[in-house]
Amino acid sequence: MADWVSLDREYIMSTYSRLPIIIDQAKGNYLIDTNQKRYLDLFTGLAVNILGHSHPYLMNALRAQAERFLHISNFFYNTPAITLAQRLIKETLGEGKVYFCSTGAEATEAAIKSIHKWTVKHQNEKQGVVVLKNSFHGRTHGALRLTRQPGIYQDFPTLPIKIYEVEINDSESLQKVCEENNPAAILVEPILGAGGILPLTPDFLQTVQSICEAKDILFCLDEIQTGVGRTGTLFAYQAYDLRPDLILFAKGIGGGLPLGGIIAGKKLMDTFAPGDHGTTFSPSPLSAALGNAVLDVLLDQNQMEIGKEVADFLWSELQKLQREFGNIVEQINGRGMMIGIVTNLDKSSIQTLQQSFLQEGILINVTAGTVIRLLPPLTLTKQEVSHFITIFHQLLSKME
Repeated sequence: MADWVSLDREYIMSTYSRLPIIIDQAKGNYLIDTNQKRYLDLFTGLAVNILGHSHPYLMNALRAQAERFLHISNFFYNTPAITLAQRLIKETLGEGKVYFCSTGAEATEAAIKSIHKWTVKHQNEKQGVVVLKNSFHGRTHGALRLTRQPGIYQDFPTLPIKIYEVEINDSESLQKVCEENNPAAILVEPILGAGGILPLTPDFLQTVQSICEAKDILFCLDEIQTGVGRTGTLFAYQAYDLRPDLILFAKGIGGGLPLGGIIAGKKLMDTFAPGDHGTTFSPSPLSAALGNAVLDVLLDQNQMEIGKEVADFLWSELQKLQREFGNIVEQINGRGMMIGIVTNLDKSSIQTLQQSFLQEGILINVTAGTVIRLLPPLTLTKQEVSHFITIFHQLLSKME
């Protein structure tokens, strides 16, 4: 058998720290390694596999589209993508247009260019984007400028985009920044993902919208991680009375294949002209077909509602653990199947806990240093929740 670990180290650049398992296949809510050990996947490819792995309906859609064509380029009309764009508009803003790309970072790049084209078109002398401290919007050059995590942006050269950074849920600072400057846009994640699963309060979100409407500032929402049913609604903003001008999406929409984009409302829907932006591989007909299948399962087959019920059960069980082990579990944040368990553990202890879960056949993620990030599939069952909680209780008992 090949020594995949050594080969990985020899031939692949080390941009990620890997968990010590080699995946052979994936079925349902489980990953299976080369030793045939099963792992309950509460990681879901960093929020990508919203319906688990090899979902039968998605696999049928994959085969059907693969038999038609895989790639045709943007010189031809792409019927799966047109259908998906129509559905996304219908389920969100009601009016607008979609630009497709492959990843969340590319969606951010498209947003940056769209905001710029809007300011030039209207000659309103607005400049810059307001973002939140600890936010994450991608690692490509433009997206890196908007990401507010020093460990990510480091000392890479920066683009000349004015950035105004405010603290999460600090309405007073936000108002002050917008009064003292003339920003073109405010871009926020409804729930900060890589920043530690930190939800924006309804009041703060309403403040963002009010400022944008009063000052003709673009209201942009990064729903790359929060979207596609993860928080209980198709997009997280839909739980509030919000009317964004731009929605960034990716991750879950492709059903496991690369797909992302922006949903542009009335202000931005005609910003791009041919040649202003583009990409070779998107919208991939295969990814778009899976996107339509994902919406079928979530909306038409009621999986989003089923997932909400299981998510409620998971939250109630986690809250019981918090009450019992309050000296370790400080707080539980998030919504739906996007959960951050804030611990008082140091980095060494949280890594040990993650490895212990791994030994027990459960995959969890850690973000913001010491926050356990759970991003389960909406196909998770109550039995699987109970198993996870049982193991979690055992591990916390040993630590205590």
